[in-house]
Amino acid sequence: MSDKLRYGDFASAMTINQVSISYNELTPKIAVDADGNELPYVPPKLSLTPRDLFRVLEPYINVRVVEQLRSVVPLALYLALFQLLILRTGVTDAGLISGGVIAVILGLVLFMEGLKLGLMPFGESIGTVLPAKAALPVVMMVALLLGVGVTFAEPAIGALQAAGSMVTAEDAPYLWALLNPWSGTLVLSVGVGVGLAAVLGMLRFIYNWSLKPLIYLTLVPALGLLLYLLSDPELSKTIGMAWDCGAVTTGPVTVPLVLSLGIGVAAATGKGDTSLSGFGIVTLASLFPIIAVMLLVIYLASTVSPEQIIQQAAVAQAEIASAGQWYQQTPWVEAIGGFRAIVPLVLFLLFVIKVVLRESVHNAGIVTYGIVLCVVGMVIFNIGLSYGLSKLGGQSGGLVPAAFATVHGVDGSPLYGFLLGLMIAGAFAWFLGYGSTLAEPALNALGITVETLTNGAFKKSLLMNAVAFGVGCGIAAGTLRMVFDLPLAWFLIPTYLLAAVLTALSTEEFVNVAWDSAGVTTGPVTVPLVLAMGLGFGNSTAATDGFGILSMASIGPILTVLSVGLMIQLKLYRQRQAEVEEGHSNEKDRS
Repeated sequence: MSDKLRYGDFASAMTINQVSISYNELTPKIAVDADGNELPYVPPKLSLTPRDLFRVLEPYINVRVVEQLRSVVPLALYLALFQLLILRTGVTDAGLISGGVIAVILGLVLFMEGLKLGLMPFGESIGTVLPAKAALPVVMMVALLLGVGVTFAEPAIGALQAAGSMVTAEDAPYLWALLNPWSGTLVLSVGVGVGLAAVLGMLRFIYNWSLKPLIYLTLVPALGLLLYLLSDPELSKTIGMAWDCGAVTTGPVTVPLVLSLGIGVAAATGKGDTSLSGFGIVTLASLFPIIAVMLLVIYLASTVSPEQIIQQAAVAQAEIASAGQWYQQTPWVEAIGGFRAIVPLVLFLLFVIKVVLRESVHNAGIVTYGIVLCVVGMVIFNIGLSYGLSKLGGQSGGLVPAAFATVHGVDGSPLYGFLLGLMIAGAFAWFLGYGSTLAEPALNALGITVETLTNGAFKKSLLMNAVAFGVGCGIAAGTLRMVFDLPLAWFLIPTYLLAAVLTALSTEEFVNVAWDSAGVTTGPVTVPLVLAMGLGFGNSTAATDGFGILSMASIGPILTVLSVGLMIQLKLYRQRQAEVEEGHSNEKDRS
């Protein structure tokens, strides 16, 4: 069949089944007054049927609502069905939890839409204009402060603060202090870590630094501080929480805003044309907060004794028992938290645009609408978090040990033999990690990017399964660690040393992909669910603390992706060697 077509045939085919309408029939008739003057045309109000409205809203519903349903509903059903079928226990407060889960979905829908309409235009404008108008030190300062602001605005950071209610001062005084009276300082230190990571990431963009040395220079102090905390029995109880902080910082707010500024800097300096210009900041934003939190722990220990913290906790408990002020009660505490998370960040971004850049806010009405959606969505999400995800995760996590141990409130526990029950608990954790990771929208986007970056050598499906497998193994290992109450450092130190070795053997492309893959697996749904599950599991097994599962979920995909990357490198090397040998043999045959 010929691939050419005469234009006459094309024009003839296009006119079939077509009706020509005069433009005059589409335009309204000109109306005149008594003096013959034309009257301005006032269009009639647009009337839409319910079907028309559905057609208009359908794309939005598919993108926003269905995306959140896919990430929330399967996980909630998995936990509920596991509890009903395997643990043979009903879901307590099922109606309240269901309402909370619906609030989480609605809150995320509103928040993500507001993020797109309100906050992202700020970030894109600053990322484009700031590097061209301001000196590099000013850009770095804005990046540092932006890192602090976006951390407070992360939905998952609320889960870290909410975890404070599940920790007792008598068991872990410093951990209780960090999550309760020092919770604001804790989030601030995490934000400073993200800000410093953003600064270093931008310098890397500008000077085209390799990510490998930056990883080594970050791991050395991180592991050194870990060993120092491990030497003190009380400080060692904060290790899990400190390393979990690296997982809550790379969410839907931090990554796009900081990355847009970083890529803008790279483009302004003429260094943003490399295929890896978007990688690295997520890795650094995961590691730097860990160091910042461990330094905060050391400072706290130097100023307050465990006895003082226990006394302070007793006073706080008495205040809670007396109902406290209205702003300390739900839902007001969630509403205030939503305003505190979004409004300061918006004011800072507005200050940068109006004062530093002297630019006007384009589409101010739409931006304002988006910011309102962000605040309302954050408030609803926080309420749903308290009554839905955290409650369900804590309940399920607290009941899973009934498979192999005696748990108060579960008749007939242990439900299975110790070995079988332990396998059931490990499988529960693995499938939770594997399924929740595959449901993360950011992982699908990363898979497409990586497949393009590696010219198809690293398939999207292979990457997604490697990351999900690593997260599942990490969560399972973190869960089983609590069963035997083993120190988290025994898991973190060897796995990160192994990651350092694999990093040295891997190419720059696979190093960037592997270390960044840990950041895309911890979204606003996974973090609170896993945190609550871990704390509930730890309480039931009498573990020292229930933190550390998220940190294991972060190192798992790094190891699996680096390992798969080395296998791909070896495969490509053998292919090249075979081609070279075939070329030599052909030359010999010719001669």
